[in-house]
Amino acid sequence: MTTLGWVDYAVMALYFAFVLGIGAALRRYVRTSEDFFLSGRSIPAWVTGLAFISANLGAQEVIGMGASGAKYGIATSHFYWIGAIPAMVFIGLFMMPFYYGSRARSVPEYLKLRFDEKTRALNAVSFAVMTVFSSGISLYAMGKLLHLLLGWSFDLSIFVAAGVVLAYIFLGGLTSAIYNEVLQFFLIVLGFAPLVFLGLRAVGGWSGLVARLADHATAGGFAPGAYTHSWAFMGHASANPVGVEWFGLVMGLGFVLSFGYWCTDFLVVQRAMAANSMTAARRTPLIAAFPKMLFPFLVILPGMLALVVSPTSGVRPADPAAVTPSSPSITSTTSTVGIVPPKLDPRSGAPLRDAAGRVVLDYDLATPMMLLHFFPAGLLGLGLTALLASFMSGMAGNVTAFNTVWTYDLYQSYVRPGAPDAHYLAMGRFATVAGVAISVVAAYVAASFNNIMDFLQLVFAFVNAPLFATFALGMFWKRTTGHGAFAGLVAGTLAAAVHHGLSLPAGAGVGVKGGYLGVVTTFPSELAQTFWTAIVAWSTCFVVTILVSLVTKARAPDELRGLVYGLTPKPVDTALPWYERPVALAAVVLTATVLLNLVFF
Repeated sequence: MTTLGWVDYAVMALYFAFVLGIGAALRRYVRTSEDFFLSGRSIPAWVTGLAFISANLGAQEVIGMGASGAKYGIATSHFYWIGAIPAMVFIGLFMMPFYYGSRARSVPEYLKLRFDEKTRALNAVSFAVMTVFSSGISLYAMGKLLHLLLGWSFDLSIFVAAGVVLAYIFLGGLTSAIYNEVLQFFLIVLGFAPLVFLGLRAVGGWSGLVARLADHATAGGFAPGAYTHSWAFMGHASANPVGVEWFGLVMGLGFVLSFGYWCTDFLVVQRAMAANSMTAARRTPLIAAFPKMLFPFLVILPGMLALVVSPTSGVRPADPAAVTPSSPSITSTTSTVGIVPPKLDPRSGAPLRDAAGRVVLDYDLATPMMLLHFFPAGLLGLGLTALLASFMSGMAGNVTAFNTVWTYDLYQSYVRPGAPDAHYLAMGRFATVAGVAISVVAAYVAASFNNIMDFLQLVFAFVNAPLFATFALGMFWKRTTGHGAFAGLVAGTLAAAVHHGLSLPAGAGVGVKGGYLGVVTTFPSELAQTFWTAIVAWSTCFVVTILVSLVTKARAPDELRGLVYGLTPKPVDTALPWYERPVALAAVVLTATVLLNLVFF
């Protein structure tokens, strides 16, 4: 256990005071259900843009991407430069006009307007389940972090952290979440920039990191540059730590999972829908794309550094972060053991080993160990507060999306239609309490994964991958029918379950990681399995939706105006300065992303 100084606690206390204060201050502005769920559509673009990225910048990203950095190296940047930026540009230019212009209050409600009631109901239920699972991941990460740093019990940590989030969402609704997310964005930047600087200084800069990771790569059977080049070793799945070839990466992550998340997940879409105009809504994901493309340097590098820094190089060489010989790294032949500890058996306390007898590293602890290792008193409080902020922004985003979908798309539609608006406002607050409670249960499921980002991507493969096929056809092919959309969503989700049930990642046992229907094929890594699960889900939904749509009756074109591309007037931005036009912003974002891919090729 690490002992925090009074300065550390003061920083944390100040942050909690601000968070709860924002919620209390904004409560008087929440008079209607639209105020609570959509902020009255009154937030400026720069605020919604920062909230758009901060809602995604939860503990599962800050800790999970650090874990992936330690596990896969710089190839983790694909989650940003391939798995986020193109989709963020696409939703800003092409999809927000439909979401915002239709005046839908949620993504499931758009599906009702475009297709029918049963398609809305299916998506609302699956999305509600996904959000509480994702929120549970944030809770698990936070509970584990507080247990590591402060010595609190895992159970107590979860309940305390959940209570704080519940308080400020209950008070101020979405507006409270959005403005807290802006605060949390800046805290995360301020908290992690010094960590990267200190870590790089300890290993001799980027060149020193490359040299040390080259030794680590060769000890693991890869080429020396496998951990520091993003594309060079993607020709074959066995040549890179991710365990996937370029097609599986581009199709599974860059297209299916990426577009499925950024373009259809109400968690992030809700922030853009709270903007004060159509142009502001379109600019929201484009503004968010600028910091998003730079975040690999804040959240991935700490995980990569954790693999190679010396256990005696930090300010606390006697900390648990100093990995002992009895807690080895991936292999005993590496020149440096790093500070990533093994995952321990909760019953025996001994390091867990995979089917091949290798120690299973607890990659989720890579970033927290870096904080313990390098941050002195005061700075450690700032770093811990940044992690608390990441947890709260991620969980709050999921909770606000859950209470909106539950209240508007399930409760109002099927349980109590036609009730006074005050009743739905009260139900939204009740749903906030219920969502947090269910998230606590979901947190214990996440504990079975040694990389929470892998678990989260698997959830997206089941829910978002087939949903994106439905949206792509619905928005750009007017012949798509409600029966086709519903059948495609069901078939895609079932296909994901079948593929996952017939496959296993290398070294994993049959169970939550797959193989429950029989092991037909194995993948080099959990991510490779997830990417192909997503591809199967998307492809199945795409084909089934087309086939069923062709044999069922389509809606009249007049009924689809404002909902389908080609039947909707295009937004006109010529009166705006060039730097406020979505197309100009998109061009700058894509050019910068291409350059980053080339630099780290």
